[in-house]
Amino acid sequence: MSIPSRRSLLATLAASAASVPLGALAATPARAAGPVHAVEPFAVPAGPTSGRSTVTLPPLDASYFTQVTLGTPLTATVLPGTPARTEATSAGRRVALLTHGARTVVLPGPERTFTENKKPFADDFGRTLQDSWGNSPGGGSWSTLGPADPDYSVLPGTGVIALTTDYASRHATVRDGEITDVDVRSVARFDKVPVGQACSYALSFGYQDTHNNYRARLSFLTTGTVELRVEKEVADTVTQLTSAVTLATGVPAGTDWTIRVRREGSRIRVKAWRSAAAEPSGWATDVTDATFGKGRVGLRALANDGCTNLPVRLLVGHFEVSAANWATPPAVTHRDWVRVLPEPFDGTWTPEVEKTVRGWAGSTAPDVLAHAAMFLPGAPAVTAGSGPAEGAQVLGESGYGYLDPQGNRYEGADFHEYMNLGWTFPHGTHTGPSSKQAGNLDCSGYTRMVYGFHLGVPLAAGQDTSGTRIPRRSRDMADHAPGVRVDRTDGTNPPPAPLLQPGDLVLFNADSGDDNATVTVDHVGIYLGNDTAGGRRFLSSRKTVNGPTMSDLGGASLLDGTGTYATKLHTVHRI
Repeated sequence: MSIPSRRSLLATLAASAASVPLGALAATPARAAGPVHAVEPFAVPAGPTSGRSTVTLPPLDASYFTQVTLGTPLTATVLPGTPARTEATSAGRRVALLTHGARTVVLPGPERTFTENKKPFADDFGRTLQDSWGNSPGGGSWSTLGPADPDYSVLPGTGVIALTTDYASRHATVRDGEITDVDVRSVARFDKVPVGQACSYALSFGYQDTHNNYRARLSFLTTGTVELRVEKEVADTVTQLTSAVTLATGVPAGTDWTIRVRREGSRIRVKAWRSAAAEPSGWATDVTDATFGKGRVGLRALANDGCTNLPVRLLVGHFEVSAANWATPPAVTHRDWVRVLPEPFDGTWTPEVEKTVRGWAGSTAPDVLAHAAMFLPGAPAVTAGSGPAEGAQVLGESGYGYLDPQGNRYEGADFHEYMNLGWTFPHGTHTGPSSKQAGNLDCSGYTRMVYGFHLGVPLAAGQDTSGTRIPRRSRDMADHAPGVRVDRTDGTNPPPAPLLQPGDLVLFNADSGDDNATVTVDHVGIYLGNDTAGGRRFLSSRKTVNGPTMSDLGGASLLDGTGTYATKLHTVHRI
């Protein structure tokens, strides 16, 4: 018999889907110890990535093929503190940590590293806004700098920058200053050929501020000639990194031009072309410069002193980050694996509980954290082979919700809407599918997908106060989710949660706009563990990022420091 590699979560989950409903994976938690598959959902290629996130284990060695053996019997000890916990040990070594009244169990296993990298996105400006550019789908909000807010607006399909004064300079950048390697492009046009002096449109990268940045700039001359320059600006001093390249002559107003920049380390390659034509196979410029490391990406519009036919408008039709790396991708490394019992642990150590724990010893079958990671950027799609979700996608990169006319994302994507399925809950309520929300999960929907659909914890259709089913909304989870409360704010400070452990629900009063006198919680995530800097990091599905994340785009996914989530933590709950 051949022993399967322990390196592919996709293979593991696909095989599971072909044999049993994925929603039933937690129904038979006792598994025979021995060779099993390890967890590695997806890999990071070198250079600018296409948004890959990873869960990795150490290289294979002989220990991977050695069955885990535990002494007989296991020793069970009740630990001090609240909530009450029982520690199971073998020869003085912890093999499981169970919480009285909860179903989640933390066990030691092979060390894993969870990492997330920059998610690609494209902004086609499908919204209507005045005085700003609003939110860029998946890339964070736009920061716009200029003398007047009305210089920036969005019409459906077009981001507008108006140049209204001599030597007018306008900057629009995406609020994500941690990007290093990047492959970024934009499509834009001027509404008129300038008179007197040229106008320019540039793609910015490595952007620190208006005085310090790189840019690939197209100059539109009064003759209709278009020239490409690659520049850096340091403390307002502009240096040409390459000589100007003439790309075309006699170009009429209203002609779309695409600029593409690919930056890898200190190497910068640039090309530009009429958007109606095919993309050139080669790069127009290829230079090396290491002045700026990480920085924002964005756009700049400029009217040279002496342009006499102002206002001139830059009309942007497309902005895309197709691949990128963060300077320091968020990463969490530990040996904690989180399993789910078929029933809450009542504090009594029984032969049945011991059998379950022994079956989990050394297992690297997908656990709570592995399932949660399978919705991060770049996670491969997995389709259920049987069961109530047969033929539906049940794992894979998720969004948060579809866009409203102002470019904000709608809430409301539950686990079954991700799968584009209607769902009948055990107590009889039926909820239909929503084709607009297929592939999306809001924060509570993400939590319910992981703990409910995949790991078998009962789900409620909406509100539920029984304490036996996971409610639909985070506000109700705070008080009525199955399990036990670990900690809660005293009303003045976030809870210290000294007994916090991976897999716990972290619930926040993040002031998302739906608060009233009776609402204190409006966001929920799943605690992951300490990152490389020692910060307590969590996973959650968020609007600004457009889906599940452990990253800091639009707010740090940390329980420490002065960020929104650190200061707004309200409740910690253990399923």
